[in-house]
Amino acid sequence: MKRAPSKKIWGHRVYKGHLARLTAVRRDLVRDLAGFDSDLTETLVLCGSELFANAVKYTASGERGGRVVRTLWTDEGGGVRLGFTDEGCGGTFPEIPRARSAEEWDWAEGQRGLLLVQELSTGWGYLPLCPWGDLGHHIWATFSPTRTA
Repeated sequence: MKRAPSKKIWGHRVYKGHLARLTAVRRDLVRDLAGFDSDLTETLVLCGSELFANAVKYTASGERGGRVVRTLWTDEGGGVRLGFTDEGCGGTFPEIPRARSAEEWDWAEGQRGLLLVQELSTGWGYLPLCPWGDLGHHIWATFSPTRTA
């Protein structure tokens, strides 16, 4: 009988809430995912960049002293879940904008990040950190990997 892969949890990483920290977010993902398929790693780096940037651009994480926390783990089936926790106060919930015409989508420069995450992941979602106030969100996406090592 074949044993299911064991769950792996990487230590949480905390980043200052500046877009300049994207280099560190990407580098850490590549380092942490050593041994995973390179296509999966590139996909997680792309999606992680989008999720981190959203946390910085749309929440208090991007204000002076703000932070973003990254989580990363595998499940027993070998899936990888990548998450980012922001500091809230953005006034909105993460969502894919739907009220646009095809022409408006063609013209739009921004707000495509979650659409990209939706298309490249096996699923995504978010959880408010506190049900009675805008104190932050944890947004996550799952991916189905293959291992090379």
